[in-house]
Amino acid sequence: MSLVKLSKINKTYQSGEVTFQALKNINLEVKKGEFIAIIGASGSGKSTLMNIIGLLDHPTDGLYELDSQNVSFLKEDSKAKLRNQKIGFVFQSFNLLPRTSALENVALPLIYAGVSKAERLLKAKEALKQVGLAEKSQSHPNQLSGGQQQRVAIARALVIQPDIFLADEPTGNLDTKSGEEIMRIFEQLHKEGKTIIMITHEMGIAKHAKRIIRLKDGEII
Repeated sequence: MSLVKLSKINKTYQSGEVTFQALKNINLEVKKGEFIAIIGASGSGKSTLMNIIGLLDHPTDGLYELDSQNVSFLKEDSKAKLRNQKIGFVFQSFNLLPRTSALENVALPLIYAGVSKAERLLKAKEALKQVGLAEKSQSHPNQLSGGQQQRVAIARALVIQPDIFLADEPTGNLDTKSGEEIMRIFEQLHKEGKTIIMITHEMGIAKHAKRIIRLKDGEII
């Protein structure tokens, strides 16, 4: 069953009289439980593709079906609701709240989902345990290493039990050892049946995925 299906997706940006086509006729299917890597150099269109899959942007034309629902041109409030229900984001820069504990950072998405405080904290503790950080629940981001911060970010994505994990250069700010630790967590999530779509420019990282999609100049090659 296809969880993500992109058909003839194009994305064009206009700046004054200059037109730039970031994506050209993209056709891509991701089945439930797949672990795929989208690899390409800077400017290849991979971040634009990630933003469209993550409902942070919309295509200029084409069809995007998420779990068999046409989501190509949804209104912002509908996209926000779907993101919070179905998509767990992991970014290169972690995006953690600096004055907030690891536990509260992980629980944050559940506030928007209307989950009670007691249940939020319970689920957040469980998510931190899954990424091996149960003992760091009260630590703030500046008390954690880069690898630990990224594990908190993964727990934050995990806490909503998303249909898809979208990881944008998840090891980009980490040393090699920490990066490998993060990839082991993604491999374990994949073994548990999670669907993972990862953006990277590093072939060594991409090889952890089960399928590699190469982008060049906005096209799948």
